Amino acid sequence: MPIEKKKALEAIAKRLRIHSIRMTTKAGSGHPTTCMSMADLTACLFFDEMKYNPKDPEDLANDELILSKGHAAPILWAAYAEAGIVSERGLMSLRKITSALEGHPTPRMKWVKGATGSLGQGLSVGVGMALAMKLAKSPGRVYVLMGDGECAEGAVWEAANMGSLLKLRNLCAIMDINRLGQSEETMHGHDVQAYKRKFQAFGWETIPITGHSIPEILNAFKKARQNAKPTVILAKTIKGKGVSFTEDKNGWHGKPLKAEEMKRALEELGPMPSIDAKKYVRKPRKMQGPQTVKKYNFKKNIYKDKTATRRAYGNALLNLGRVNDAVVALDGDVKNSTYADMFFDAFPKRAFQTYIAEQNMAGMGIGMSAKGYIPFIATFSAFLPRAHDQIRMAAYSFSNIKFCGSHSGVSIGADGPSQMGLEDLGMFRPIPGCAVLYPCDAYSTEACVESLAKYKGISYIRTTRPATPLIYSRGDKFPIGGSKVIKRSRNDVATVIAAGITVHEALKAYEELRRENISIRIIDAYSVQPIDKDNIIKEVGKTGKKVIVVEDHFQNGGLGDAVAQALNGKAEIVHLAVDDLPRSGKPEELLDKYGIDSGHIKNAVKKLVKR
Repeated sequence: MPIEKKKALEAIAKRLRIHSIRMTTKAGSGHPTTCMSMADLTACLFFDEMKYNPKDPEDLANDELILSKGHAAPILWAAYAEAGIVSERGLMSLRKITSALEGHPTPRMKWVKGATGSLGQGLSVGVGMALAMKLAKSPGRVYVLMGDGECAEGAVWEAANMGSLLKLRNLCAIMDINRLGQSEETMHGHDVQAYKRKFQAFGWETIPITGHSIPEILNAFKKARQNAKPTVILAKTIKGKGVSFTEDKNGWHGKPLKAEEMKRALEELGPMPSIDAKKYVRKPRKMQGPQTVKKYNFKKNIYKDKTATRRAYGNALLNLGRVNDAVVALDGDVKNSTYADMFFDAFPKRAFQTYIAEQNMAGMGIGMSAKGYIPFIATFSAFLPRAHDQIRMAAYSFSNIKFCGSHSGVSIGADGPSQMGLEDLGMFRPIPGCAVLYPCDAYSTEACVESLAKYKGISYIRTTRPATPLIYSRGDKFPIGGSKVIKRSRNDVATVIAAGITVHEALKAYEELRRENISIRIIDAYSVQPIDKDNIIKEVGKTGKKVIVVEDHFQNGGLGDAVAQALNGKAEIVHLAVDDLPRSGKPEELLDKYGIDSGHIKNAVKKLVKR
């Protein structure tokens, strides 16, 4: 290779090390030593290997980078400064509350496509992004810069498995094997061969290199571009590289250098090289994006009899896919139960089986959303908690993902407690900006899917296994943040608030109470988050401020908490929910045993109005 290029990249790497030290010392926190180990890799990536348009982070032809080891954010910001994307002066705003240069990357900085810092997730995001770019026929490649410590996470190997299965030759992982974790040596230390064996077992091409040799790094990238499989570059590096008192020393993780230490370090590194790195940025050819149709209103089905809301979800997803080319479906080997299989049959190029690997499935959704697709991800609600970390990171990534949890609650019946998903509302409700809908019949389900498709952000729809009667009509609207008053009269003595399966139990209780000349108001709170606060307060105020909330969910975190927060002490509330670990049984037996069927609602109303 030309000596001039080698010297230029070495000079840029030195600048990146100096920036990282200065930034973290000024901030008083951060991870300079993990930045120093990857400086040579970063210099080669940004200023020789990757192609990107510094003026347009959304250019479809751009190569993409996911910094999976998100605690190395300072060197990412430094690389953007060297590329002319942010100002060098702005680097000193690291970790300030007014700055987009946060302690770990988030899309508040527009070049970041997926929030990282919860280790082990970046490769899944990269798989989703590479798949999306392949789908859009983008010439760009995806690079995932990983730490060795995070490879103890199982999600890494879920992603490795899927990347290989999908033959994502446009995906390249770079592992910074610097030996040291936060508290001690990593699982394999500097045993590069151990990582090589693992990735090869999952079908990846592997290229072991010395991560501080510019020629080896550039040659590895050249080989990776020629491979027909996803490639991982296994770079043996030294944590704290460039400063003698931090090199390969335990105890420096997450510790910025003090002022005097910084002075010593900068003296060792030498003066800041004078080089204009911007002239080494390689821009891609402009690409014409695919002409996609993005409509959100779709033709609804006509139903004539009881229908499971999970089946209506499948119908709605199919019809949405017919009018919106950006909609993609991901499945965790349950599509024949969630009825996403109809979408898979109709749109095989936009449907992806991720198998029983929910963490990777959610992470892939983040990557696909980052490239403009709208992932609909469906599995049993009981299995979504396995991916809770990825789901919350989807919110921090500003992802536009729609999750569907089916087979929710004790109403699923004899499959037993491990399958019942009684915690899901409590998992999704606390996530800022997450819409949570729980429809009770086929028509409301289709309308809720339409509302979620229009909503830009993370959202969740809860569906049930049993077929339920039709309550609503084909043209009814179910906006996010709304509710429906199903039954009301001037003589109502209490309000029953329900969602999903318990709406039908409330209606049975209504008929039983009416025969005893007791009238109740029934609200279908299908929008659990955001709850329809104003309407609930208004309706409850007309019924003596006596409320029964009934839900097929554990007592904490679900509809009951949402209603209590909305009413804020303005009414007397009786909360009927599953208050014990359930067991197998018939649906009607379980609804009765755990106190959420029509009989328990009726008794709760009678007791409440006597007080």
